[in-house]
Order: sequence, then C-alpha cells, then structure tokens
Amino acid sequence: MAPTLQQAYRRRWWMACTAVLENLFFSAVLLGWGSLLIMLKEEGFYSSLCPANTTNATRDEQRKWLSCDRQEEMLNLGFTIGSFVLSATTLPLGILMDRFGPRPTRLVGSASFAASCTLMALASRDTRVLSPLIFLALSLNGFGGICLTFSSLTLPNMFGNLRSTFMALMIGSYASSAITFPGIKVLELFGVGGGEATCVVFLPPPLNCVGSQFPTPWGRALKKKIKLSGLALDHKVTGDRFYTHVTIVGQRLSQKAPSLEEGADVFISSQDVRGASGSPPEKSIPFRQSLCSPIFLWSLLTMGMTQLRVIFYMAAMNKMLEYLVTGGQEHETDILRKQAAETVGFYSSIFGAMQLLCLLTCPLIGYIMDWRIKDCVDAPSEGTALGDAREGAATKSARPRYRKIQKLTNAINAFTLTNFLLVGFGITCLINSLHLQFVTFVLHTMVRGFYHSACGSLYAAVFPSNHFGTLTGLQSLISAVFALLQQPLFMAMVGPLKGEPFWVNLGLLLFSLLGFLLPSYLFYYRARLQREYVAYWEGPKKVLGSSEVTA
Repeated sequence: MAPTLQQAYRRRWWMACTAVLENLFFSAVLLGWGSLLIMLKEEGFYSSLCPANTTNATRDEQRKWLSCDRQEEMLNLGFTIGSFVLSATTLPLGILMDRFGPRPTRLVGSASFAASCTLMALASRDTRVLSPLIFLALSLNGFGGICLTFSSLTLPNMFGNLRSTFMALMIGSYASSAITFPGIKVLELFGVGGGEATCVVFLPPPLNCVGSQFPTPWGRALKKKIKLSGLALDHKVTGDRFYTHVTIVGQRLSQKAPSLEEGADVFISSQDVRGASGSPPEKSIPFRQSLCSPIFLWSLLTMGMTQLRVIFYMAAMNKMLEYLVTGGQEHETDILRKQAAETVGFYSSIFGAMQLLCLLTCPLIGYIMDWRIKDCVDAPSEGTALGDAREGAATKSARPRYRKIQKLTNAINAFTLTNFLLVGFGITCLINSLHLQFVTFVLHTMVRGFYHSACGSLYAAVFPSNHFGTLTGLQSLISAVFALLQQPLFMAMVGPLKGEPFWVNLGLLLFSLLGFLLPSYLFYYRARLQREYVAYWEGPKKVLGSSEVTA
C-alpha cells in the first residue's frame, strides 16, 4: 500500500538517503564501462572472434584468452545500445510516469535491472554460446537504471528551499553510479568471481522501493495541500500586493479540497504565494512555440555534442590508455601488451573511484543556478508594475532584480563554465601523458555532472512548466541519437587509424566549441528581456512622478 503524503513528508530524510544510495549503486552503472569491459573480456565474451583463441579452451583457461579489435568492436556495440536506451527512454518514461505514477515505474526499473544482472551471470557460464545475451542484458541495465533515477527526481519537492540542493544530489548520485563496476572489479582481486560479483550488483532495490514512493499523481497532490499553521507572509508584501496576497490565499482556502479534510501536513510557501500574487496567469503558450524556440534548438546542439563527447571517452578510454603505453599496434610486443593490460586496469579503477566526485561537484552547479534567486522579484506586468514603482519611490531603492533575468544570468554562467571545462578536457585528451590522464578524469567527471543540471534549470527558467517534462525527454532522446555516432568513431579509431585517438579527439574538440553558441544566444536573449523590463519599470515611475507633481 502506498504511503500517504503526510507519511512521506515525515520520512523524507530517510527516503532521500535511500534514494541517493540506490541511484549510486543501481542507476547508471553502465557508465562504468571501462571496468566492465575488462571483466567481459576476461570472461571470454565474443572471444571466438579473435583468431588467437582456440575453440576448445577450457573454463580454467578463460582468463588467458587474448582480445582483439573485432571483439572490442562487438562489445562496444553493446555499450552503445545500452547507453542509448539509458538516455532515449526518458521521453516515453515521462509519459508513462505521468499516467501511472513513479511507484510502478520504479518497480519495473528494479525488475529490469535485476533481470539484466541475471542474464549477464547466465551468459558468463558459457560465453561461446551465450555471448549475444550481453546485448539484451546491457539494454535492460540501461532501462532499469534510468527508471530508478527518473522516479526519484520528484523527491526534492519535499524539501522546499533545499529543492535545488537535493536535485543536485540526485543527479550527482546518478552520475557517480559509474563506480559500481570498478568496485566489483576490485572484489574480483579478492577472489570474488564474475557470477558472485553479479550477485553483489543485484542486491534488489525493491527492498526500499515499496516503502519510499509517493502518492500519484505527485505534483497535483502536493499543490492541493495547505497547512494553515505553516502559512507565512513575506515582510516585503505590502500595499496592493498584500491585498492580492490575502485574496488569493482566501480563494485557495475556500476551495473544497480533500486535503483540508485530511489535515495535510504540507504548507504553502511564501515563494509560491509571491508567484501567484505577483504575476497574472500565464497565457497559454503552444508547445510548437517552445519546440521551435532558438533556446531549445541551441540546447539540442550543445547537449548532443556534450553527450557524444562524454560517451565516446567512456567507450574508448581503455584503447586510449593502451595506445599511450604501446605507442600503436605496429609497436606492440608481448611485454608491452602485458604492461598495457596492467596499466589499463589500474587507471580504469582510478577513473571509477573518481566518479564519486560527482556528488561533490553537482551541488556546485546547483549553487550557481540558484545564485541570488531569493533576492529577486517576479517579472513585471501591467498589473504589478505600478505597485513596484510605488514601493521603489517610497524606499528610493534601485531597479528591482527580476527572477527570470537572474535565472538566465545563472544559466549563462553555468553553461560557460561547463563549456570551458569541456574544452579543457578535450585539450588534455590530445596530450600523450599518462599522468595527465588524472586531470582528464577529473574534468570528465565534472562535465558529466554539470551539463544535465544546467540544462534542466534552463528549461525550468524559460519554458512553461507543462512543457518541461516533454522537452527534457525529447532533448535526452536526441542526445542519445547523437551519442550513437561514437560507434563509427570507435571503429575508425581501432581500424584505419590503428588505435591512434589524436585525430578523433581533435575533431571532437573542434566540435565542442559549438557549445559556446548557447550561452551567446542566452546573452542576447537576456539583453532583450532587460530592455522590455526597463520599459515596464520606467513607464509607471514616470506616471507616478507626474501624478505627484500635479498633486
């Protein structure tokens, strides 16, 4: 039985902790592909594609199987499919969650994740015959992971002013889940085999899933519930705005809502009241207008480019590290090959451990997006401009800081910082230095934690709330399509380029410069809004000044 909203609110801290842990260990574990690839090759998945391996190898000889480019291309295809499912299913998943709620979605995701791990363990019993199961296993892994993450994104609504911080923690735990497979790889060093390690991964999230869900539909249930003892007035609400404030509160309290009869344990915040009283109802904006807006189109290019850059590095990291050790396929010897395997294993473990940095860096981008938002007022309108002008004349204060302008400023800062980090990441990838790869790992982790949060905050700032879910899902779908290009890039690197990643990395670095087009357009859009808001602000002040003179 699903808990009531009152029960969920009382248990919100417990639910937040369990959600972070579940996302950390069970959501996007596929992003730890570098370590998983090593384990799959050791288990002999698609080893029959390598001529050096005999077909009559016993199970005890599996660890001695040699790898080849054809095997890595086939396994990388599985990663491409799994990562595509991880990102592309957000659009249909959002529609299903709006229809059935987050609770069934989370249960389906848990079952899919457990099924993927079971298939992976089953396929490891006889990889010569069951290797194709890895494609289905990786697809279910991606689908189950995104279900767990997507259904936990409503939880931050329970924390009021800490909403952005907890949203950043959810996204950070999702990004940090790449540490799971590196952790299992370390367990293998202590004698835990592939099958046993799989059992460790699949400790079922449904243990906490059933007791940690919200009533559905979540958004509507939250908005209808008001706690009278929690009603607070902002000290800045005076004059005509105070009258409007009280009127709207009275209208809400007079509505017949089941929440009042149930004694709901949720309150209406002063920020919500300011939003209701300070601005008139939004005109109905058609979805086509949001879909064809320049901001959304530029964001598609930026997010698709960033997704391709991030996913390609995850897929090709092991080959890049191997090239730094061997210097190319023509210089490979048995000694260098053995040294490369040890180096790749060590660096992939370090890369996996560094994924926990997402938990530290994601709140930073959330702080940037929330910078000075509390000091802002709503956008001016014909009904509120005169009241604001009266307050300004009475207090002789400066021109007000508008919330939408500040959100755009924060988005410009966030995307500019993210793009600079992405360019720095591309530059370090071009330098043939093993020790410099630690800096590359840090930059990769920060970019992966930043760009999702920045995009979500941008959509929330400039688009109607009823378009947010569909636009976010569509953006994830198109970004996943962009990420499919990493498979031909990987095949070109291991094929015609003979393992040298320089030219592919150089092309992606030049491509990543297009990411600065989005903050550039946001700068232009903000300047246009500022001119409009100045006209709203100066007009009533002139009218007010002339009336005072005549009086």
